[in-house]
Amino acid sequence: MSKRRVVVTGLGTINALAHNVDEFWENLLQGESGIALVKHFELGEEYNSRIAGEVRHFAPEEYFEKKRLKKLDRYTKFALWAAKEAMEDACLSEGSYDPERSGCILCTGIGGMYTYETECAKHYQVGARRVSPFFIPKMIANAGAAEVAIENNLKGINFNISSACASANHGIGTAYRSIQYGDADLIVCGGAEAAVTPLTFAGFGNMKALSTRNESPETACRPFDAERDGFILAEGAGVVILEELEHALSRGAHIYAELVGYGATCDAYHITAPAEGGEGGARAMQMAIKDAGMQPEDIEYINAHGTSTPLNDVNEAKSIKTVFGEYAYKLKINSTKSMVGHTLGAAAGIEAVVCCKSIQTGKLHATMNLTNPDPECDLDFIANTAEDFPVRVAMSNSLGFGGHNGVLIFCRYDR
Repeated sequence: MSKRRVVVTGLGTINALAHNVDEFWENLLQGESGIALVKHFELGEEYNSRIAGEVRHFAPEEYFEKKRLKKLDRYTKFALWAAKEAMEDACLSEGSYDPERSGCILCTGIGGMYTYETECAKHYQVGARRVSPFFIPKMIANAGAAEVAIENNLKGINFNISSACASANHGIGTAYRSIQYGDADLIVCGGAEAAVTPLTFAGFGNMKALSTRNESPETACRPFDAERDGFILAEGAGVVILEELEHALSRGAHIYAELVGYGATCDAYHITAPAEGGEGGARAMQMAIKDAGMQPEDIEYINAHGTSTPLNDVNEAKSIKTVFGEYAYKLKINSTKSMVGHTLGAAAGIEAVVCCKSIQTGKLHATMNLTNPDPECDLDFIANTAEDFPVRVAMSNSLGFGGHNGVLIFCRYDR
């Protein structure tokens, strides 16, 4: 049986730069930063990092019932928001798709962290009877996928994948496979995260994983720069609509790109550190290239994981050189996180949106704050200024704690 072709027909996002795709894309191209001192709660001097990519001025009650919103964690609200935009962008409404052939794989690295943190505090401070009866359904990691399905009457395949920072790529890749093999015709997929909370800051901060450039938030995220000192915690969501090609064509859908390759591997090395030389990430890239029926030289652009941590960036650069050899120096590479921060399980969803917009517009945003390149990161990371580049094939890398690696390949759609 031949595999069915899968295309992207809708995009949606909410993040520190914008509440919609168009504004997000323009801000990326302008090199704007969404990173600032935390505003939603107080972080005292005991927190070594006090900066984040927060979503500001978020008003979901403009689109969803207030009564319902009280029962949802912030991360689920982000998921609903981005999914709503993606569905509208794809011109999908009731009656335009078969609910039983349509699904949702909406991923998260942590889930309802804000709910978990606040309800735990209630439990220990004032007792069990004060814990909300909505605690469990708000907190569980599958709530986002479930609520998006309920909102849009998606009765087919439905679950979440939680594989740290690779979650959304694994979700999009699994949706791709599901459509390829005939289990669904349409899947809403991507990731959402809202883990900008005091406890998360304490945990990542005590690991020494976060940047401590509190005096200059907008320049704190410095992927591939010699002076990088950690990632920037952020929140948001990124959602794409995947459809079987003929299903999309039959309803006259606009096609952003075709998804043609997926690779997933594990370092099997360490719970937080990448394997030496990024060998697990390299294998995932090679697997995706093989799945796409391509050669390494067919890839033109890579949206890198690019977290701004000492270990990730140098090992990702090494993994790219392993896969592409001398051709690595001809690749265009950037890091979206340099402007929005690291949204953990949502990151790959947001970056999938970026890959599709890059293919659609022929433009590549810059990697900001790359002023003193690490000698071991000597590739073309599009430093500080966006470029015009007619992208035909784009690769998106995501590398998570636990050694989880997920890689996608998107290409310009040709009939």
